[in-house]
Amino acid sequence: MYKRKLLLISIIFGTFVGFIFIFKFYKIFFLNNTKFKNDYSYVFIDRDDTIDSLKNQLLPLLKSIKDFDIAAYKKGYTYNIKPGKYKIDRGMGNNKIINSLRSKRLAVKVTFNNQERLEDLAGRISYQIEADSLDLLNSFKNISFLKEFGFNEENALSMYFPNTYEVYWDILPDDFRKKMENYFKSFWNQKRLNLANAIKLNPKEIYILASIVQKESVKNEEKNRIAGVYINRLRRNMKLQADPTVIYALKKLNNNYNRIIKRVLYRDLKIESLYNTYRYKGLPPGPISMPDISSIEAVLNYEKHDYLYFVVSPSKPGYHLFSKSLKKHNENKKKYTRWLNKYKIYR
Repeated sequence: MYKRKLLLISIIFGTFVGFIFIFKFYKIFFLNNTKFKNDYSYVFIDRDDTIDSLKNQLLPLLKSIKDFDIAAYKKGYTYNIKPGKYKIDRGMGNNKIINSLRSKRLAVKVTFNNQERLEDLAGRISYQIEADSLDLLNSFKNISFLKEFGFNEENALSMYFPNTYEVYWDILPDDFRKKMENYFKSFWNQKRLNLANAIKLNPKEIYILASIVQKESVKNEEKNRIAGVYINRLRRNMKLQADPTVIYALKKLNNNYNRIIKRVLYRDLKIESLYNTYRYKGLPPGPISMPDISSIEAVLNYEKHDYLYFVVSPSKPGYHLFSKSLKKHNENKKKYTRWLNKYKIYR
């Protein structure tokens, strides 16, 4: 009788211990361990992250960091952390969380446009991926790369096109540059190359001219006409005399690219800079901004006409008055100058 009671107690105790073990196992691996209220949260893991730094990041997202730590160790994840962007869904247990962090790396969307320099581009991109701006800039300015593909520091920006790109968050700077190189090659297909050859400009020169057109007008319906003016000037060996290039030269001279200049003064036209197209014929040595695709297409498909001059229209801001003669241009320019003075736009 005593032995039977002892056996029963042992069975009950074993069952209880087993139940506790199963419950703990289930709690650690499968019970909901998330505490955020959104449907999901993202986790960004750096290349130098450890399990400790990862746990610090997960602290506001999980109910029990201790349970996550145990599960990570048991599943062999503690010493096998992989960098990237990952998604954790609300209601996930540690087993699913770790599976997601281990094998479900997500792509991120990187967007940039209208950057004036490689420095600005690197800074803009660094906000969207793991790599910092200095590492990106060093990659963009790599001398061996630039030489191999016929770029220099002045025109290297012309390899980058404003768009939205999908990459992994932990992409290396050189790999990001390679992706931009591939896009550059695909953009300059045979059709576009033929259009560029017909203008007698190479892709880098098309990009530079497009950057001027971009700064001259925000109206897409005018860009082809403005491009036509500059191409007419290039063909006649005239100076481009583009105010945006002078503004860029002023910014570059003072190393202040955040400066806002609304009006170019006569004294500005005398500054010594290869970007001053009032002093030097032909295109400047590099783009003065990153042009939209529409501006590049406007140059490639420029409007054929006889206009040689244009100035902002006082009666229709954002648009321009075009003229074929210097006399007519000077008349239009006087109207524009009076408009500037009326609204006290002196700089």
